[in-house]
Amino acid sequence: RLGYRLPAAYLQLLGERNGGVPLRRCFKTNVATSWAPSHVEVSAIRGISGRWGVDSLGGLGSQEMIAEWGYPPVGIVICDTPSAGHDTIMLDYSRCGPGGEPSVVYVDEDRTLVALAKDFSAFIENLVDCEELS
Repeated sequence: RLGYRLPAAYLQLLGERNGGVPLRRCFKTNVATSWAPSHVEVSAIRGISGRWGVDSLGGLGSQEMIAEWGYPPVGIVICDTPSAGHDTIMLDYSRCGPGGEPSVVYVDEDRTLVALAKDFSAFIENLVDCEELS
């Protein structure tokens, strides 16, 4: 339905828990974002199916989010952020194609892409407790 192959690490995570709020919710960046001078925050990782799934239809899925918020059409919205749509985190297939291993990017309010991780595994492994960044 999405037109992309989901990364094995993402599918493995969804097999353990189909979306939700991670314990470690912040990802350090080398540049300022619309959220903070040195990081982005994840309020939830999107699952599959259901009302909030990446593949959901009816306004809450990835394709609808891209259309509604004007995100670059590089892949799949996988995380919600505290801004409730003004920025997001996506799997970026622009370099690997729809069947490849996507990188993870942050999409800022001005729709600038900020590279976060080479793949989903590296993204999850580098999430930190937000208190570490205070």
